[in-house]
Amino acid sequence: MKDDLVILTLFTSSLYFAALLSTFGASHVTRRKGRRASILCGAVAFFVGALFNAFAKNIAMLIIGRCFLGVGIGFGNQAVPLYLSEMAPAKVRGAVNQLFQLSTCLGIFVANFVNYGAEKIHPWGWRLSLGLATVPATLMFVGGLFLPETPNSLVEMGKLDEARKILEKVRGTKKVDAEFADLIDASNAARAIKHPFRNLLSKKNRPALIIGGLGIPAFQQLTGMNSILFYAPVIFQSIGFGSNASLFSSAITSGALVLATFISMGFVDKFGRRAFFLEAGAEMICCLIIVAITLALKFGKGEEMSKGLGFFLVIVICIFVLAYGRSWGPLGWLVPSELFPLETRSAGQSMVVCVNMIFTALIAQCFLVSLCHLKYGIFLLFAGLIVIMSCFIYFLLPETKQVPIEEIYLLFQEHWFWKRYCEPEEKDLKKTANQV
Repeated sequence: MKDDLVILTLFTSSLYFAALLSTFGASHVTRRKGRRASILCGAVAFFVGALFNAFAKNIAMLIIGRCFLGVGIGFGNQAVPLYLSEMAPAKVRGAVNQLFQLSTCLGIFVANFVNYGAEKIHPWGWRLSLGLATVPATLMFVGGLFLPETPNSLVEMGKLDEARKILEKVRGTKKVDAEFADLIDASNAARAIKHPFRNLLSKKNRPALIIGGLGIPAFQQLTGMNSILFYAPVIFQSIGFGSNASLFSSAITSGALVLATFISMGFVDKFGRRAFFLEAGAEMICCLIIVAITLALKFGKGEEMSKGLGFFLVIVICIFVLAYGRSWGPLGWLVPSELFPLETRSAGQSMVVCVNMIFTALIAQCFLVSLCHLKYGIFLLFAGLIVIMSCFIYFLLPETKQVPIEEIYLLFQEHWFWKRYCEPEEKDLKKTANQV
């Protein structure tokens, strides 16, 4: 029994730890070989992992497959948000970057139905379910072959003429002198940095590290989303979905995430990142408190949940998922990809993935134990954490909407708290004077 528990733990955690370790290798590839190279590496790792899982003969092959999938996550999560943020014009960068979240949510939505159908095919349905992951991996690889490299990456590699052509093509105009000059300045600064991870700890990079590298990716996993998804099938079953409760629960919540991502894509560049974080955070706090009170009053006394109350909780869960899906879900990847300067961007994104994976693994390992001890109180705990997160955003995150990605560091120089860490350099003063 103890050996089985060890194997189960190893199987569960292998994905997270492989992603965590591989993201540092991805940082080197992303910086030296370009964003596109990392995307292709991630696609290959996904494909190999899916093959191992589909043809697995024992638990060892399943764990190896999970490790390859983790490598794919490490490379993909490291490179794709950077690629989208660097390619997108400033005025629509939020919407374009969230294509990453949209594709993830759509994948989860489709996978729920694929898994449900494959489960009914005996005895090899599970192999089909796992092996079908080769399809998106193949699409990712083929698509990556046709992707142009980002101008930022080309400038960083010294390919200035090619970078200029790509920039003009994706912006749809030849009037890119100011943006290209920013890329040149950022590239010169990047070449002077020999150890990007060490440079992350420098004083001027402290705001981006604390907000984007540590705070936001950690908080993204502390929103209580997992607790809501854990209880959802129970609530769906109580209102008459029976043995299909898990399917309907997964389909409705993943569908809500897709809808929320579209909402975020449509309005995040208009209303801004801070507004979505704060407004959605208030909704999530209210939803968690409502669920906690309901469970305390009904489940605490051993009463059976009525259908009316069940439908009410389903609505509350959908509101929570919609709020998460347009704030901490997609913005947890968008905002960090905007904050780091070019010289530490690949290293910074690796830190984002690393912290995200660490807290994902911690939540996965600790959630059930916490639930057994705290019961309905776990929802109040997450509500309190969201209050802290919202304060963190309100006081420390400057608004980044429609600001060119290579000029976002200027926001920290003007911020009431971070300006003590970011003394303006002479070239920054000249740029500000020219803009005035």
